[in-house]
Amino acid sequence: MNNIKLAIVAILALFLSACAMGPQLAQPYQLTAPPAIEGNSGQYMSPYTSDGVLAEWVNNARNADMGSAIGGMAGAYAGQKLAENIPFIGGWLGQEIGETVGREVALEMAGGEEIIRGTSDISFNSLEELSVWMYVTHSAHPHYQDALESAMSIYPELKTVYSQALYTASGQLGY
Repeated sequence: MNNIKLAIVAILALFLSACAMGPQLAQPYQLTAPPAIEGNSGQYMSPYTSDGVLAEWVNNARNADMGSAIGGMAGAYAGQKLAENIPFIGGWLGQEIGETVGREVALEMAGGEEIIRGTSDISFNSLEELSVWMYVTHSAHPHYQDALESAMSIYPELKTVYSQALYTASGQLGY
């Protein structure tokens, strides 16, 4: 009977340790930052300037979280109304509307596309590159979370891309 208990404990311990061995995130210093585009010709603007300070639009965009919340509520309401008639599509469509409205409000609160481009001197052509670059070069910055949240308000798809981009970059190192 004791051997069975020991075997069960051993199997359980192996199972739990296997579950804990998911993908690991490399430390910022272990990764190489993708090259930034000097200037604002890329599709996605960096929340940091080339001298390492927050871009002017980030200070404006800090207030944009309220805009995303407003957009999310509007989308949830629209989704709810659609869901009354179309059960499976309504929730998804409501989320899409919410993100679109939230982004528009966030853009407005950040000063608009012209201000964002005008106060940015670093850009990227992909959100994956922006994600890894920010993590590698600025994750120790005291206002990193503000910069990340501001960028996510302006680029809502960054919310889903960010973590995956970091895990992908870490995986290339064998993590």
